[in-house]
Amino acid sequence: MDTDALRLFVLASDKLNISAAGRELGLAPAVASARLAKLEREVGADLLHRSTRKVSLSLEGAEFLPYAREMLAQEDAALAALGIGRPQATGILRFTAPSTFAQAYIMPLMPDFLAQHPGVSLDLRLSDVRYDLIEGSFDLALRNSVLGDSSLKGRKLADDKRVLCASPAYLAEQGTPSEPGDLSQHELIAFRDRVPKPLSRNGQQEAMFDPAKGISRLVLDDGHSLKLATKAGAGISINSLWSVHQELEDGSLIRVLPDYEIADQSVLWLVYPKANVLSAKVRVFMDFLLERIGKQPAWE
Repeated sequence: MDTDALRLFVLASDKLNISAAGRELGLAPAVASARLAKLEREVGADLLHRSTRKVSLSLEGAEFLPYAREMLAQEDAALAALGIGRPQATGILRFTAPSTFAQAYIMPLMPDFLAQHPGVSLDLRLSDVRYDLIEGSFDLALRNSVLGDSSLKGRKLADDKRVLCASPAYLAEQGTPSEPGDLSQHELIAFRDRVPKPLSRNGQQEAMFDPAKGISRLVLDDGHSLKLATKAGAGISINSLWSVHQELEDGSLIRVLPDYEIADQSVLWLVYPKANVLSAKVRVFMDFLLERIGKQPAWE
């Protein structure tokens, strides 16, 4: 398969403009269109929908795109292994991460990364609702969870210690729990769902944080909103230490049951599809985040 045509297809998919993709590769518009048409005949499917006003990915094109990216990455990695080709980091890096973490720790670093790697462009999807890496054609993702998906590989960025906290005003009005059983008498704010979370003390699980057994009238799917609601006095919630360490230091939030923490083995992972070759652009971005964030986490 013609990898130059694949490269053109990937660029056209990213830009949704065949002429612009062709110009970036030094091709006239007519030549770019002809080369894409030849690729479509070769694979037996229309990869792009074209009209006089716009270009869009077809369903077949969306399914083929991650494989096209992988074939190009394989070619670049093979050439780099031989000391030829383009071992330097180039291209568009598609990265997804929880928005709450990204806003606090990753976005302030973006000017430095882009200055260090002028050949890399970033396409970021930031949301506390998780994207699927394979279906979304992502090169890399930040996940705060147990790495249980066998189709993914990852490198640990940092621990993700989670604690219970509430506002001083809430605790002054409703009282401070002295043992896990007291939580059933309190407003418990849930994140994404009301699934019980294990509570451990000294490494031993002793109880559960179970919103269904308390007074649970608020469920949120955004970590920053969870923190704001807790600070406003809406109840007791589970928060990652990276999210609330400053509030715990300045006293606007107080740890509840400070001898306990959430025992769900959550870790901040940088993950990528196991089938993918680790391209130069992914490697340099991972190394950058590990150096600037993971080496000495601000919340530890």
